[in-house]
Amino acid sequence: MLRKFPTPRLHCLGPQRRAVHLGHLPNSRSPLVPTLSFFNSVTGSDEKIPTFRVLDGVGKPVEGAQVPEIDEAFARKLYENMQLLPTLDTVLYNVQRQGKISFHMTSHGEEATIIGAAAALEMDDEVLGQYREMGVLLWRGFGIDSVMAQCFGNQDDTSGKGRQMPVHFGSPKHHFHTISSPLATQIPQAAGVGYALRRSPDRRSRSIAACFFGEGAASEGDFHAGLLLASTIPSPTLFIARNNGFAISTPSTEQYYGDGIASRGPGYGIDTVRVDGNDILAVLAAVREARRRTLEQGRAVLIEAMSYRVGHHSTSDDSFAYRQRSEVEDRKRVDNPIVRFRLYMESRGWWDAAAEEELKARLKADVMKAFKRAESLPRCELGELFTDVYAGEEPWNITEQRKELTQLLKKYGQVWEPWRTELGKFKNGGEGSDAVGCLNR
Repeated sequence: MLRKFPTPRLHCLGPQRRAVHLGHLPNSRSPLVPTLSFFNSVTGSDEKIPTFRVLDGVGKPVEGAQVPEIDEAFARKLYENMQLLPTLDTVLYNVQRQGKISFHMTSHGEEATIIGAAAALEMDDEVLGQYREMGVLLWRGFGIDSVMAQCFGNQDDTSGKGRQMPVHFGSPKHHFHTISSPLATQIPQAAGVGYALRRSPDRRSRSIAACFFGEGAASEGDFHAGLLLASTIPSPTLFIARNNGFAISTPSTEQYYGDGIASRGPGYGIDTVRVDGNDILAVLAAVREARRRTLEQGRAVLIEAMSYRVGHHSTSDDSFAYRQRSEVEDRKRVDNPIVRFRLYMESRGWWDAAAEEELKARLKADVMKAFKRAESLPRCELGELFTDVYAGEEPWNITEQRKELTQLLKKYGQVWEPWRTELGKFKNGGEGSDAVGCLNR
């Protein structure tokens, strides 16, 4: 019997190129063609991934844009949190320079991405941040005092009882997983959290995992492991890449050859969008829709928010060593996310100069009050150094460390000035803690 082959058809390979279509591979939708043709998203096509925008640079809705429905009260809350971020950052940056805290990272220039995303998520969505997501916690009611307590590591620090670096926040109450310093570790962890939510009957239909990271972190293998897991298993995980142009001192132009981070989403078969990260209404709309798709499909979604890191990478960095000061000042002037949204609010009659002056004065007073309080509080009891590490009976290694510290403190604690000074910063002067027993056992 003669085998009948399908009639060849024309198959579109590009805007001006067509080739014969010879059917498909088994178990695949990939068409068979007799013409050798390579493709490349960088050099092989004039089409690039578009960037979604609602407001232009002066706060006016762009032609054809659908502005998210928000009322005046909600807009004011967005703007107040956008202004609170740089107010806190400026004070904490200066405090670090005075030697009162060890480290800080600012969110200057990324306020719209962080606050817009926070406002679009539900309060009980699980958030796994990188280290510029303090605004998510502020939006959820974490409070200025809690921010200061964590950065100072005093007795009110609920994130880690003074055992973590500053800005490494965590809060089970606010569904915010503790930040860790190693780059990109939270990305595969977020996929696991999303999978756990999908398997939880009381949360599978209402909660997602939201993972924030920079475009530099997307160069780590953990990025690919996380997206592969969340797209293949799958799990309701929303990945939000903050493309602020720099991975410490490395500009994005030297980090990858492809079309940003968004071009990687289709490779994992997940819905992807690129958004103007300096347009808070665009971020709000994009994250709302992405969250809906993530929850409905039970599968990962990727957002790339295009922004610009106005501040230094951290207090350990001087960005003017690798970029011109004029470049930063130009971006602050012509593409400022806070100014853009303020102009929109003013056009709606929701804001004016008097409201601006009152807000800035109030926020500065609140931040300075929290700073002075945090500075005056002692650290946690020294015994907390060994608690909350393991559940159940204390393991041998922690017991050994406790005994070793006890011996060292008995020998040097009151006779060596550096140790005596540091002990005085702890609650009860480092003494009287049954949990540790360092000085009284």
